[in-house]
Amino acid sequence: MNVLHGDAVHPLRLTLNGRERCAHAEPRRLLSDFLRHDLGATGVHVGCEHGVCGTCTVLIDGVAQRACLTLAVQADGRQVHTVESLADDDGTLDDLQAAFRRHHALQCGFCTPGILMSCVDWLARCAHGPLPTESDVRTMLSGNLCRCTGYTPIVAAVLDVVQQRRGHAPANDQPLRETPHA
Repeated sequence: MNVLHGDAVHPLRLTLNGRERCAHAEPRRLLSDFLRHDLGATGVHVGCEHGVCGTCTVLIDGVAQRACLTLAVQADGRQVHTVESLADDDGTLDDLQAAFRRHHALQCGFCTPGILMSCVDWLARCAHGPLPTESDVRTMLSGNLCRCTGYTPIVAAVLDVVQQRRGHAPANDQPLRETPHA
């Protein structure tokens, strides 16, 4: 077993945003800290550090998970995607990011990476089922805290993407109900 600064460390090998990465981590190291500080994935934001706000959400093997509640060693051998994986290498936004931009679905942007990653997982899971409703999107977003937007533009952006991916013209002229909570 390797020892670094007197603490036991474990070698980790994971695929981060499509690229194999190797590093060492102490057994107690949180995935959020490991990704940000050891692997440079600074799109992973840390908010509450208790799994409540959703800001640190990443995809592990395609499933949205809170990086602040996951130990780095739990990601060994897994596929991890952060918000950095969404845009193309040339900076072209994916359809979800473009919809967020179009609908002004962010303000300060601190919560946005976690919300986007939650949406990526959710959109993949609902791709072939019934057409999601505004209520479905708000329920999905209930695990992500946003203090700036009031959620209405986020919901509009997600519904826009659902419509586009299903081959329907987005219903941009349909106003969403204004509510202060997801």
